[in-house]
Amino acid sequence: MRLLVIVLLFGILLLSCNSPMPTTKNLTTKEKPSTTTNLTKTVADGMPPIYEHFDDLAYIFQQQTDTTYIINFWATWCKPCVEELPYFEQLTKKYQGQKVKVILVSLDFKKQLETKLVPFLKEHQIQSEVLVLLDPDANAWVDQVDPSWSGAIPITLVYKNKERAFYEESFEDYAALEKIVQPFIK
Repeated sequence: MRLLVIVLLFGILLLSCNSPMPTTKNLTTKEKPSTTTNLTKTVADGMPPIYEHFDDLAYIFQQQTDTTYIINFWATWCKPCVEELPYFEQLTKKYQGQKVKVILVSLDFKKQLETKLVPFLKEHQIQSEVLVLLDPDANAWVDQVDPSWSGAIPITLVYKNKERAFYEESFEDYAALEKIVQPFIK
């Protein structure tokens, strides 16, 4: 009898481990998934949209429009990231109303979003779109952003349709950032 119970439990364990892996959809802006947040503040309170998993954020890298996307991965604890943020803000202001979109993807820690990120965004009056990515398994998604990315920040990806440029560096001034963006704005 004991052997039968062990065999049944083993069989149940084997069957439960065969659930299919979720697949990544090719999302468009209209299909953008809802964000998740368990924090007390909402987007209206200054909390940017929060993505628990990279797959939910992947749509920002797949847009096939005539818009130029400038996506920067950063965090408030990263000094070079913070130093270059004003240049991204300048881009946002310069190209306001044009087909240029600056997206700042924060990799700040979940426990510091309310105490560091939100106050930082308010203090610096960040106008660019900010999204928060909390997915801790960077090894699983870094290559999806760019296969050459080591995982260090800051990084910037500029793209328009299929044309892409990836920069794993911080920009020393606005002119350097503008120089890499300019070829995409036609």
